[in-house]
Amino acid sequence: MSRTERASSQRRAADEYWAPVREALLDGRVPAQEELVVLGPPLHPDLVLSAYRHGLFPMGTGPHGRPPMGWWSPDPRGVILPGGLRVSRSLRKSARRFRVSVDEDFAAVLLACADPGRAGRWITADVIAAYVDLHRRGHAHSVEVWADDRLVGGLYGVSSGGFFAGESMFHRERDASKVALLALADLVLGDPADSADSADSADSADTDGSADAVSPAAPGRLLDVQWATPHLRSLGAVEVARGDYLRLLAGALTLPDAPWPTGRGGAAWT
Repeated sequence: MSRTERASSQRRAADEYWAPVREALLDGRVPAQEELVVLGPPLHPDLVLSAYRHGLFPMGTGPHGRPPMGWWSPDPRGVILPGGLRVSRSLRKSARRFRVSVDEDFAAVLLACADPGRAGRWITADVIAAYVDLHRRGHAHSVEVWADDRLVGGLYGVSSGGFFAGESMFHRERDASKVALLALADLVLGDPADSADSADSADSADTDGSADAVSPAAPGRLLDVQWATPHLRSLGAVEVARGDYLRLLAGALTLPDAPWPTGRGGAAWT
């Protein structure tokens, strides 16, 4: 078997593994609001990528993300949809203080997110290896935020078609992770920060994260944030039921890829 044939076989095996899990999620065999769906399969890049495409993501269930590996499908799911990003005037002003790039230093962003000094850390050496491999294949991407030549914020995640799954973000200066999210939304959703029409009061606006705010029947691009924390809700994240999320995901996967950099060294975001 050639290398190409072996790779194709591994991708098929991964899809065959997750397909019945997705069906169980859709037809209700996995109880509503049960988030940990599968326990055990180790990290492999093909299995990870296929999991995202079927509505799951990996995170270890042991201390600080250690094994056994869990495969999760939160219900409800946190998402940001096209036109949903909330940008205050003060955040736009902060954005002008930084330089933003895409895929310029994926490893540095991943390692910053994995900093063992962070509370709630869960990114292990196995996770780092799997996502670095996905980045080399063009499936995992990073957004970097710089103050002069210092990396002060960023995020990373996995992309497929019109879908992006945000995995983790960090900041070392105020608003740096928010600026990374603005750039990501511009790239993935087509929501440029300078076109957002939110006043300073948007930071404290009524954002109940209701699933009623979305229309699952309408296909479009999708930014998955896993859980809609209060911080992410203040930026426009909403919650959707699991079945609605899976339908939104299926539509997003059919859309063209976002314009990720194709050369080494990444690209500036403007």
